[in-house]
Amino acid sequence: RMSRHAQQLRDHDINPCVAETDASRKCMDDNNYKKDMCTAYFLKYKSCRKFWHGIMMQRKRNGVKPEMPTAEERKKILESMG
Repeated sequence: RMSRHAQQLRDHDINPCVAETDASRKCMDDNNYKKDMCTAYFLKYKSCRKFWHGIMMQRKRNGVKPEMPTAEERKKILESMG
């Protein structure tokens, strides 16, 4: 059984970067844990976290709840950006 924290990390409404996490993990598995083979995946994950962290901080400053937009809201935000 997954811990509550692990479940939250898998929850698309809480963690906007589930796909990037999975891709990085798969790359590591596929490349025998040679980190240098997966740099592109790590960078994608890092920019995902940075982007959504910025959105979250903005919402927090503006008193918007929840601070992390839901998966559906995030989809609309990304679509509006092209």
